[in-house]
This record gives sequence, C-alpha cells and structure tokens, in this order.
Amino acid sequence: MGERTSPDVLLAQPRGFCAGVTRAIEMARLALQRHGAPVYLFKEIVHNAQVIDEITAQGGIFVQRIEDIPLGAVTIFSAHGVPPTIVAAAHARRLRIVDTTCPLVHDVQRQAERYSRLGHNLLVIGRAGHEEIEGICGAISGPHFVIGSRDDIDALPLTAAAKVAYVTQTTLSMEDTRELIAALEQRFPLLEGQGLGDICFATRNRQRAVRHLAARVDLVIVVGTRNSSNTLRLLEVAADQGVPARLVESAEDLQVQWWQDVQRIGVSAGASTPEHVIREVCARLQELGIGVVRELPGLVETRRFAVDRTAETATSIATA
Repeated sequence: MGERTSPDVLLAQPRGFCAGVTRAIEMARLALQRHGAPVYLFKEIVHNAQVIDEITAQGGIFVQRIEDIPLGAVTIFSAHGVPPTIVAAAHARRLRIVDTTCPLVHDVQRQAERYSRLGHNLLVIGRAGHEEIEGICGAISGPHFVIGSRDDIDALPLTAAAKVAYVTQTTLSMEDTRELIAALEQRFPLLEGQGLGDICFATRNRQRAVRHLAARVDLVIVVGTRNSSNTLRLLEVAADQGVPARLVESAEDLQVQWWQDVQRIGVSAGASTPEHVIREVCARLQELGIGVVRELPGLVETRRFAVDRTAETATSIATA
C-alpha cells in the first residue's frame, strides 16, 4: 500500500476584507492619527478580534454605551450602523462623530425609511439583535417586524391584504433569504421589496466563492469570528454543499484531527478577516504537514468606498 500523501489547500477568491470593512478601518486609523488617543468606538467597528486588538493598541477605547464616552470626545460609529436615537444621544453629548457605517447599510436604512413613510408594514429580514438590524429598525417610524425564520412569518399579525414591504440585512445567506422572500410573497400578494438586492456584493461574492470551493475539497476552513454574520453564512454555504466546515479565529485554533481522512482542504474567510490572518492560518497548516497552498481563480473585487481625508470627521463617498 502506498504512503498517504498530505492534503493540499485551495484558497477561495474573493475572501477576507470587503470594501466597507476596509473603509471603516482606514477611517478609524485616520481618526487616531489626526486626533491622537484616546478615540472612542461605539461597539465593535467590525466583528474581528485581531482588528479590535490592533485599534485598541493604537489608543482606541471600545464602549457599549454612549453615556460612557466623555463629553466632546472623538467617537467612531461602527460599519454596521447605528439607530437615529444613538446619533441624537451623541449630538447631545457634543461628541465629534466619525461615522464608518458601510454605504450599502446606509442604502438599506434609507429604503426602510422610505417604505415606512409610504405607510407599509415593514418586514426586516435578518438576525434579531445584530447591530445592523438594530440600526435599520431604529430608522423606522412605523410598524415593523424582524423576520429570521418561517415561524416568524407564520406569527405575523397581518392580513394577506396588508400593505407590506421588506428589506434585508446585507450579510445574509442568499439561499435562506430567497426562501424567506418566497414564503412572504406567497402570504402577501402585494408585497414590495428588492429581492436579494439588499445583500451586499461582497457577501454574494464570498458565498459563491465558497460554493465553488466546496465542490473541490473535502473540508472547508473559514477564518473569522463567531459573532460575524457573514462568516457564519460561509460555514452554512459549505455545509449546504455536503462538505464539513470548521471555524477558526486564528492559526492556533487548527486541529490536526480535522483532516485525518481528507484529500484536499479549502480555506476562505469572512469579510472582516485581515489577509495576514488568513496567511498565518495557511502557514500553520503547512507546519502541520499540509502540502501545497494554491489560490483558486475567481472574481477580483475592484469596488472601493473612498474616504475624504480632508474632513475632520472623515466622512466618505461611495465609488464604483
């Protein structure tokens, strides 16, 4: 019997940082350079422990309550967005705001506001308690409901003839969201919405890349954190293809027993995972006996959200 060869690694493309995360981190670094420490950040700017540690080391202080920020301090809002009540509380404390909300999240908030002003019962498809969902719901003046499952749809206190519209969280599974929208369309014939249009391009691209990857490997390793919605969706995409998937936050989380009977390993990463962490995972895999690391061909994302470096509060504009 021949000696068993070591499995190879295929890297998904695209993977890791998206345009919104890149912009948010750049704005945080710019604020620290311009104003010096301390700079306060209202909740995690992105869901990644390494990024949080880096910003903390530079003088960023993360807080969970606006009331914990000193009057007049420089304050950064996360890429997930915040509800208007938080903005109002920040203004009341005369905070100098750097808003890193992803432009695509802003688009969903504006769409939700528009539907609400037009008198729709608004359905917000997403994960209850997620910062992005809280920001969207906080922007809605009229009746609204968070939808995360078919049970949530069945529990809606609305008639089939009700005026209903929906928006979605930007980081959802395309397949799961498609199924929920289909169920809503069946129940509400007059339903309005943009289909999967609210799911951001980076989320779509990474899910497609993992689907492509899963067809070629026996195990998928996703690099990211468990509180990252888009990262968890990548695990689900792999599992939906019948391929085991493991989540690691860093190279130290890798376990040799995962690939004892594996011929090929796939690696991808959530949209808030730095490339250097992905490379560290691949390097550790090779230290543990894995063979060649090869990047799959795939879409190279060129879209960026430009930062206005002259503005004191680092406001930005979206570019294609």
